[in-house]
Amino acid sequence: MEIKITHSDSLKTKPRYGEEALPFGTVMTDHMFLINYSGSKGWHDARIVPYAPLSLDPATNCLHYGQLIFEGMKAYKNPEGKVLMFRPYENAKRMNKSAIRMSMPEIDHDIVVNGISKLLELDKDWIPTLPGMSMYIRPFMMSTDPTINVVQCDTYMFLVILSPVGHIYQGLKPIRIVAETEYIRASRGGTGAAKCAGNYAGGFRAMFNAKKRGFDQVLWLDGISNKYIEEASTMNVFFVIDDVVVTPEITDSILDGITRRSVIEIIKDLGIKVEERKLSIDEVASANSSGKVKEVFCSGTAAVITPIGEITWGEQTMSFNNKETGSLTKKICDELTGIQTGILPDKRGWTYTVC
Repeated sequence: MEIKITHSDSLKTKPRYGEEALPFGTVMTDHMFLINYSGSKGWHDARIVPYAPLSLDPATNCLHYGQLIFEGMKAYKNPEGKVLMFRPYENAKRMNKSAIRMSMPEIDHDIVVNGISKLLELDKDWIPTLPGMSMYIRPFMMSTDPTINVVQCDTYMFLVILSPVGHIYQGLKPIRIVAETEYIRASRGGTGAAKCAGNYAGGFRAMFNAKKRGFDQVLWLDGISNKYIEEASTMNVFFVIDDVVVTPEITDSILDGITRRSVIEIIKDLGIKVEERKLSIDEVASANSSGKVKEVFCSGTAAVITPIGEITWGEQTMSFNNKETGSLTKKICDELTGIQTGILPDKRGWTYTVC
């Protein structure tokens, strides 16, 4: 599919990476990718244009009913200056799963990857090369029918914007989280496995309350028994118990993380057993009191690998590995980021060369 490109005639001043603060997701590059959908034309009018506000009718359907899905991806420059994306087709596949769940049109994987590639090629000078920095890629799709009627919409828009970023937390500094016992993120039959806007907005109150109490994030428990661990904020979570790495199994209330899948493959290749199963907060507390929990960490596109030093559950606070980053956590992080940045060889075919 042809992509029309309109170059910006008013380029922005790029941040001085490493010299000034760069809050995550607040600075955008010069251009964005868009493509429209209608029932009669399918996906059409692919274009890259200067980054600018959108013009939407106040009655635009997604503004009222939240029919909006998104993905999170990253791009890097390797030591030779080539631009690499990490497993972009897996994100494109997952976006279509979200689209199906939210009754939205699927989009061809090649349209997604080619559109992002052209955009990255145009704005490649924005990509940071300092350690811990990358180009965050935000593809998203929304319904655009100008109606507040609850209907199956006929028109949609798919967009991609780019944002140079550093660590969303503080690299490999362990974070403190609190098990949420009042609110839930998702429940069986809901939209927890879809990356839709409402999932995140619904979690804000618990997350912001946790930060007011001095925690970095929340640990979500299941919506039925309120005892099984699901996610850590917007990340998948792993527990090293004895010599086994345990992570909650994927259900329709847990997001199937691309980074999570990659971590599992790395751990297995290290000869370490991985169990994907139900894991209760009681089991973790009991195992930790017996000295069996060696490390705890999270994975996600934005966070990459983030160690957890403490989990507070009710009146009980569990500390892990003396609140220090564990050796396995660091080893996984080093290998994952090494592959992503092209420093280590990619034996699994995870990286995609853009230009």
